[in-house]
Amino acid sequence: MKKIAIINGPNLNLLGTREPEIYGNQTFEAYFKQLQTKFPNVELTYFQSNVEGEIINKLHEIGFSYDGIILNAAGYTHTSVSIADAVKSITIPVIEVHISNVYAREEFRHKSLIAPNCKGVITGLGLLVYDLAIESL
Repeated sequence: MKKIAIINGPNLNLLGTREPEIYGNQTFEAYFKQLQTKFPNVELTYFQSNVEGEIINKLHEIGFSYDGIILNAAGYTHTSVSIADAVKSITIPVIEVHISNVYAREEFRHKSLIAPNCKGVITGLGLLVYDLAIESL
């Protein structure tokens, strides 16, 4: 059984209430239960933090023992050299995901510091990005 972790960054704990016109009305916890049902042969774990260092610690903790990581670093995608370095330092594949189409938003969101260290990037398809990332891993 594959072991895949989903790591979400800042403000994603507010999914379902934060800017529903961009992010939808569903909480991530409810969606995560749907993913677990849809992918019964994959052991999925979920971690969310608004704190950069906690995300880095989680990457270090699981980055050598899982089969893959799906990372939505949210705003840290565009600012965190440290998260990018952590992704580069681990041995398992990482898929960067974004619920919204970052290229249709503010220009500062068009540059990902993390993407060069990832297996791939999926963006702009709503919560479906997580499904697609699981399938790709």
